Parts: sequence; C-alpha cells; structure tokens
Amino acid sequence: MRVDGPDTYQLTFDAQSFVVRCPRGTDKFSGFSTSKRPKLYVVSIRRRPVYVGVTRRSIRARLRGGWKADGRAGYYGYAFRHKLVSAQLDIWCHQNASGENPNLALETVEAEVVYHIRQAGQWPLFQTEIHFRPSKAVHRRLAQRILSRYRLRKR
Repeated sequence: MRVDGPDTYQLTFDAQSFVVRCPRGTDKFSGFSTSKRPKLYVVSIRRRPVYVGVTRRSIRARLRGGWKADGRAGYYGYAFRHKLVSAQLDIWCHQNASGENPNLALETVEAEVVYHIRQAGQWPLFQTEIHFRPSKAVHRRLAQRILSRYRLRKR
C-alpha cells in the first residue's frame, strides 16, 4: 500500500464558499489533489483534527460538493463550514489502489484514524459519518503515521 503525502493547504471560508491557499503561494490544488486516485483528507484546527474523509474525486470537487449540499438528497455537507472560518487541509493519496472498490483500503485507514482520535478523548468535532472496516497491520501503521502530525486531546 503506497500512500504519499501529505499535501497541505489552508482553507478560508464561510457557509457558502471557500478559498484555498497552498504553501507554494498559489490558490489552486495541484498534484495528486487533482487526481481520481483515492485520497484521505484531514481538516484540522491548530493541529487538532475536526473532520476526516476519503474521496476519489478531485479535492476541489469534493469540497465543492460539501459546500453546496443543502440536505435535499439527505446530505447536508460539511458542518464545520457553518462554525469555523479557516482550517488546515492535509491530503494523502493511495498511489497503487486497485480492485473492485479502490477506496476500501483508505476507508479502513479513515476508520482507524477516527477511532484513535476517539480513544484520545472525543470524536472529531465535525465528523458526521464513518465506515468501519476490518483492519490489518498495514492500515493501523498508516493511521499512526497520519496521526503523528496532530495533537490529540488527552482523556
């Protein structure tokens, strides 16, 4: 399982729209953030994760969907867009995903990441759903590598 990243971006936003800033000084997503490969992304405030997600869409398309959702199809979008005004966005990409459901491995890592955040005190503040999967050592190691970037609440 080859997972590259993270690519890090700063988001500023209100409930209707967002603006992205890259450390390289651009306002565009680039590299694997624009690919159709499976990606795990973490939204955080002061290095504390508030949302963890997985997508195969480009990150801009995924975020746009989370900003435009209004509940008519049962999805209300990102809850954090109503409460926050900025956040950090870290993105990892599964470079060699294959099989019938290429998102499956990163969904497993996503569940492990969220589980460990919960073990440290509480669910991510704006997490609205999670898909739990049986995990293997490779998923748990990757989750720990991802979590090493963040500060988790102490119990």
